Amino acid sequence: MKHTLEIVDLHASIEGKEILKGVNLTINSNEVHVIMGPNGTGKSTLSSIVMGSNKYNVTQGDIILDGESLIDKPVDERARKGLFLAYQYPTEISGVTNSDFVRQAMKACGKEESLFKFITKYDKACSELKMREDLPHRYLNEGFSGGEKKRNEILQMKMLQPKFAILDEIDSGLDVDALRIVGENVSSMVSDEFGCLLITHYQRLLDYIKPDFVHIMINGKIVKTGGFELIEKIDQQGYDFVKEELGIEIEEEKNNKIMLESCAHKGH
Repeated sequence: MKHTLEIVDLHASIEGKEILKGVNLTINSNEVHVIMGPNGTGKSTLSSIVMGSNKYNVTQGDIILDGESLIDKPVDERARKGLFLAYQYPTEISGVTNSDFVRQAMKACGKEESLFKFITKYDKACSELKMREDLPHRYLNEGFSGGEKKRNEILQMKMLQPKFAILDEIDSGLDVDALRIVGENVSSMVSDEFGCLLITHYQRLLDYIKPDFVHIMINGKIVKTGGFELIEKIDQQGYDFVKEELGIEIEEEKNNKIMLESCAHKGH
């Protein structure tokens, strides 16, 4: 069954400062979308808001999954509906084993299985991700390296089988081998039942997860969409070509320029 996730004219702020300024994006299952852009342009904010973070104030727009609005739904309900977010900085939880956490998460999402079936599936996923044999008995992310934490996020995703996953800089902190393992496991999941949104700064992950669409986000909006050729252009030129082509000045750079001009004026 095909699925669709729509982000419609999404505006959001924090402490009175507007971060998202009208994000529009439609993702279908069996598609991989990539969002790239300079730091501070709202990429991680977007992922948190789609998952239901109450840290931000959504002032306008909607998030629609298979025709149903999620804008007023809490995080747990969005997860049950089929959304998954792999965090940039996964949390450590002492006293809760990794396997217990995953099993309870599956139960909460209505995907409870017999213990035998769960163990079989869990062991298979661990093997595919080349994770340590003692993983089921270790406390969630406690004492994990950065790479282990990221692989553990993908393990949870493989077990929960969401409709859509948002992977926020899942490649940061991964060595070459771990990057390949994570990339291949994510890529193998893409199907008529599953679509993916990647947020990344680096082309290297996309050697293993081939995007269907590449979006550039600047100043809280998606300003340009294309294919893999956009990534190659960014790799060669950074984001200067986008700024020149569209006449955009990145707000952080603009603010820095104003501060420098102000300091120079005071110096005189």
